[in-house]
Parts: sequence; structure tokens; C-alpha cells
Amino acid sequence: MNFQTDELTLQVAQTAHDFAIQHIKPNVMKWDESQEFPVSVFKELGKLGMMGVLVPEKYDGAGLSYIEYISIIREISKVCGSIGLSVAAHNSLCTGHILAFGNEDQKKKYLPKLATAEWIGSWGLTEANTGSDAANMRCVATKDGNDWILNGTKNWITHGISSDVTVVIARTGEPRTRNNATAFIVERGTPGFSGGKKENKLGMRASETAEMIFDNCRIPDSNRMGEVGSGFKQSLYVLDGGRISIAALSIGIAKGAYEAALQYSKERHQFDQPISNFQGISFKLADMATEIMAAELLTMQAGDKKNRNLPMTKESAMAKYYASEVAVKVATDAVQIFGGYGYTKDFPVEKFYRDSKLCTIGEGTSEIQKIVIAREVLER
Repeated sequence: MNFQTDELTLQVAQTAHDFAIQHIKPNVMKWDESQEFPVSVFKELGKLGMMGVLVPEKYDGAGLSYIEYISIIREISKVCGSIGLSVAAHNSLCTGHILAFGNEDQKKKYLPKLATAEWIGSWGLTEANTGSDAANMRCVATKDGNDWILNGTKNWITHGISSDVTVVIARTGEPRTRNNATAFIVERGTPGFSGGKKENKLGMRASETAEMIFDNCRIPDSNRMGEVGSGFKQSLYVLDGGRISIAALSIGIAKGAYEAALQYSKERHQFDQPISNFQGISFKLADMATEIMAAELLTMQAGDKKNRNLPMTKESAMAKYYASEVAVKVATDAVQIFGGYGYTKDFPVEKFYRDSKLCTIGEGTSEIQKIVIAREVLER
């Protein structure tokens, strides 16, 4: 892998950074307190190509690589994890699934709207009783002539209420059997498709998380993606790429917390000197910087393999697992460096602390990542 960052990547990262400082930072705590999902921000990001980062230009996307994608998520998440999470979910999951498995008609119909953020996307796999146990899902799709009828509920869905289109994975076979799920595209406004309860969360509060409800929701067979029964296999492929985006999100949160703590440690004086002079603080900062760099290198390695269409299940799981745990540790240490101030909403680290925990849960918990990594190293 070539670890040298080229001019394009630097420019993309700077654009994302500048946008986050100008358009996101002034409203971070307002959105967090009110749990507002700021759709207008994503429309503006769409104009910059950041809602269709990996989508080819022929579908109105930016046509960039995973390296630029990582840099965009990282820079936005350094300012607000919620916005970074929503950008990641829109790009990697809904848009990414259609890009990878949609037929040409489906790509032409949906990708331009998603890539420009004319439409916001969501992706539905998780259910209330089947988080990691997705093969036992209860949301079912039944064939009826040339249509499919969907019934069931999806939970913990990013943009579950506000999305204009969703990719939903529904069971089309017997529980716990191979090839028992199929992926479908469902547009908002389709009779029988509605948003449900919006979750009141610890962190990531400006990123909408909600139920999606399907009640005799009829869709044409033309909205099916791939072969019947291939939905779970497709989902695993999508999640491999999605885990890279969660790793990037984790790195951004960790860097935001670290940079805030570093600056504060130089400004805060105790015993007539900056607290950064004390070994107890300086060693924390050294650990934080080292762990962030290690997480970033793991993530860039996974992104490089993804760019070259090489197998990267192990690498993406390692990056997601390690980076998410680093985000929690760094955010925790940042709060400790700030002391009592770190526990207040007047300083940014308490939000980084709250946001970081989701990274160890979403798109496969840390425990699931260990299962994936163990399987890969044992089988190979």
C-alpha cells in the first residue's frame, strides 16, 4: 500500500473540514439538545459531492475512492459525530447497496437522486429481536403475482423517518436457513410503508434513528435487487464497506476529542504551569496520539484493499473494532484531562464521549467484529 496522501485527497479533506467548521460547528449543540435532523445540511453536502462520494460521475456522483471517503467522514466527525454518522449511513449502506447490487435501471433511477442528496437514503436490516442474529429476522416479503408484500418492522434505522428511499432486507424463506432473505428498494410514500418511533439516544442525537414499519406494503418485483434469497449475502458485502466508514467516523471523533484535550492541556495551568507538563497528562496524550495513528493506518489499509477490489473482510472488521474502541478510550481520557469542565456541555469533549459509544455498537458490535476476525484468521 502507498501511504502517501495525494493532492486530491488533501483538497477533499480540506473542503470537508472547511464545510464542517462553517456550517456544522455553530449548530452542534443546538441540534444535539433538540435531536434535530438537519436535512438542509445534507442537501448542501450533496452539492459538494459528499453524499455520493463513491458513485460514478455517470450517475451524478463524485466518483472518488475510499481514501477520499475516509477523509470526508473523518473531517466531518471531528466536528460532529452525528453528521458524520448520517453521511456514512447514506453513502455506504443505502447508496452503496444499490451501487453494488442494483441493476442498470435501478442505478439510473435512484443513484443520481441519492448522490446529489435530492433524496436521503436509509437501509433496513436490524430488528428489535434480531440485531446480530439477522438470519432470524421476522420482517417478511411474500410473492403475490408480479408484486411482493412486505410485513414487519425494522428498528434502529438511520433516517428511518426522514429518508426518501430505503433498501430493506426481508425474509423470503424459512428462518435460519441459507439464502432466506432478499433486498428490496422501497420509496417513501408507498402505501403501507411508514416511519415509527424515533429513539431518544445518549449520543449521535442529530442523526435520526427510528423504526420503519411495513404493513401490507406492496412493491413491484422490479424493486427487488439481485436474486431471491441473496439479500443476506449482499448485506455482508455492504457491511464490509460500511465498517470502514464507521472506523473513519471513530477516528474523527477520537481526533476531535484529542485535539480539544491537547489544546486545553496547554492552556490550563495548575501549580503555576500548564497541565501538559505533568507526566500524568503528557502520557495520556502520547497514548491517545499513538492509538489514533494505529487506527488510522488500519482503516487506510482496509480502504486501499476495498479500492483494489481485494478481499477485506478481516481488515475492515479489524479497523472498525480497533478504531471504535480507541474512540471510546480517547474520548474518556479527554474528559479526564478537562476534569470537571469535561463533564459540562460548555466544552466539546462530553459530546465526543457520548457519541463515541455508538461506534462500538453500530454495524456490528465489537464482539461481532471479534467473531469475524477470529473466523478469518482461523480459516486462512
